Amino acid sequence: MRLTSFSHAVKASIQITGSKSESNRLLILQQLYPNLAIENLSNSDDTQLLEKALKSELEVVNIGHAGTAMRFLTAYFATIPGREVVLTGSGRMKDRPIRILAEALKTLGAEIEYVEKEGFPPLKITGKELTVSSLEIDGNVSSQYISALLLIGGRLKNGLKLTFKGTVTSVPYIKMTLSLLEQIGVENNWEGATITVKPTAFIADKLVTVESDWSSASYYFSYAALAKGSEISLSSYKKSSLQGDAILVDIYKKLGVNTVFSKNHIRLTQTDVSPDFMLELDLKSAPDIAQTIVVTCFGMGISCDLTGLHTLKIKETDRLVALKTEIEKLGGAVRITDDRLILEKSSKIKTLINIDTYQDHRMAMAFAPLATRVDIGINEATVVSKSYPAFWEDYAKVSTNS
Repeated sequence: MRLTSFSHAVKASIQITGSKSESNRLLILQQLYPNLAIENLSNSDDTQLLEKALKSELEVVNIGHAGTAMRFLTAYFATIPGREVVLTGSGRMKDRPIRILAEALKTLGAEIEYVEKEGFPPLKITGKELTVSSLEIDGNVSSQYISALLLIGGRLKNGLKLTFKGTVTSVPYIKMTLSLLEQIGVENNWEGATITVKPTAFIADKLVTVESDWSSASYYFSYAALAKGSEISLSSYKKSSLQGDAILVDIYKKLGVNTVFSKNHIRLTQTDVSPDFMLELDLKSAPDIAQTIVVTCFGMGISCDLTGLHTLKIKETDRLVALKTEIEKLGGAVRITDDRLILEKSSKIKTLINIDTYQDHRMAMAFAPLATRVDIGINEATVVSKSYPAFWEDYAKVSTNS
């Protein structure tokens, strides 16, 4: 897709559907507690794939590129007595490790086999009642592993006592899971290094409305930072959010974006910001917004030093390598380690460059705001459907100011 550059201020109102992270957690909980009702579900591919997989009675369930679905379904299917399923995915999914979660579930008594490569999908899962309730796990693993365990904790015969070894990363996502459990009536407690989930066979009838997705909002924070005089309204958002990516408000304030909360929406406006500083952030609690932030800084001509990015190497692609490759194609300079990215200050952006997306939705959307600076191409642009199917329709509102 070719994006023609535009220089006007962005004046737009955008409605963003429910958080993919909240939606996917709630779908698992709804399957475990059928009297849970959900409003404002995400319309992302990932959520639709998860919903379809939960309804499937097939012996082989293929979830494509949906990493969250792979982790959550591994735990879910392991707890369903009598259900035997092979859980598989795309070629990239078969390269994404799942040993830590699979072995943790085996410790609880689950029956899981690696069908092809040891420690990776596809998995053969034979569901059974899990009676072991105590488990130790490294704190610095993907929060999706931990959330997968917590989501099934209430339906385990003796509940779940999860003890962390070492420092815990991605804390907001774990807290999101615990908060949703609390909302539907599954008691839990996080004290010190241990989370306890009480056994809960049934819950009262409950309706939960999903807040709109903050990760999807990040791209409009980028537009607001890059297009002078912009005013963008996004709905529906809460000042007190379960989503770790809501930290965008504080981060982008440093990049000249002011956020005002109203009843059910936020309004983004641009203020002046000096380009003569380096943005330094630890994003271990919100790694999914790293790509957006790096591209924003590149477009603004400022440098950044981002740490806490170790989980980005096992996403849809190795996002650190992908960012380095694509920004250097545009004329920038990037250094990376296993958990860090440093972007050098740059005053020029090459035009008419095609950005490779590596089957990663966030690569496509993070680079789109550079159209405020140069003509740019996005290869495999339809990949955005993974999390935000209406992105290009909404981009049209931004780029034409309609």
